Amino acid sequence: MSVSTDDQPVPAPPEAEGQAAHPPELLHVPVEQRFPLLGLAERYALLVLTVGICLYFSVSPKSGDVFASLSNVNVVLGGQTAVLMIAIAAVFPLVAGHIDFSLGATTAASMVLAAGLMSRHDVPLSACVVACLVMGALVGLVNGVAVTVFGMNPFVTTLGVATLLGGIILWYTGGQTIFQGISPELRVFGSSKVAGLPQVTAVVAVVAVLAWYLLSQTPYGRSLYAIGSNPVSARLVGLRVGRNVMLAFVTSGTIAGAAGVLQLSRTGSATADSGTALLFPALAAVFLGATAIRPGFFNVVGTVIGALFVSFSVSGLTLSGADSWVSPVFNGIALLVAVGLSTWLGARRRSRQ
Repeated sequence: MSVSTDDQPVPAPPEAEGQAAHPPELLHVPVEQRFPLLGLAERYALLVLTVGICLYFSVSPKSGDVFASLSNVNVVLGGQTAVLMIAIAAVFPLVAGHIDFSLGATTAASMVLAAGLMSRHDVPLSACVVACLVMGALVGLVNGVAVTVFGMNPFVTTLGVATLLGGIILWYTGGQTIFQGISPELRVFGSSKVAGLPQVTAVVAVVAVLAWYLLSQTPYGRSLYAIGSNPVSARLVGLRVGRNVMLAFVTSGTIAGAAGVLQLSRTGSATADSGTALLFPALAAVFLGATAIRPGFFNVVGTVIGALFVSFSVSGLTLSGADSWVSPVFNGIALLVAVGLSTWLGARRRSRQ
């Protein structure tokens, strides 16, 4: 406080009080550093919630006997192979600030392409795999060129490509399921296990590790994060924004093409489905993942946790006797909540910069 000339006390200015209560050096310290437990809770809340959900359904009288069994774990992990792959694929364009709605259709088209080549043209399995990867890369290249060269809106562009692929699938299959002539080797691969878990899960794990390394440990991955944060600044510091974004779409499409082969190995047939049922659970996993591990950033580890949360939650609800409509409703709610949380975390992160 200060003293006037007549010795009467005068209240200290509000600024002084604020400075006394909050030293200047603390004003620029992130909340997570001042409150470490809060930062840990934010980073690992989704993981803890996933573990809690699994524990609950494991001890629940309605679902416990089946839910905690290894066979159910195999069913969930094997059944979510394509969803996990699509979710990992979606991370690449999202990190760069774009979204790709054609990934589900690309996976479905890859299934139909592989099944058609084997069933109708007796093409060897190895050549079919290569063809699916090339097809996925080409779809990604079309999306990338449209967005980066022609400046088209990624939402509209990828949605249009998804619709186009759905029409091609319907034309090629005639609305029928392709199940004859599928390579026995591919079927065996899809049903085989490694260390008690589906072999396709091991492939997904390898893809996830490679994607994590590429995005978090390489200059290319860091450049994508920089582009997604501020493309104008990224261009000013010399990053090749167009090329990197295009490569993100190509990488995404290639992974989606591989997802189609893995899904075909699990189902043994290809339908006229457009892949929408695979896309939205994957997007829910990606946006949920943006709330974990690195809150406010799309990341591979968080995406995997998000996918496990969604898949095991739906499995537990189903085993508990929930109706068939519960699964799409849960996926929709999870997607809405995830988008809201990731948007809020991203806005909070940008406000600190």
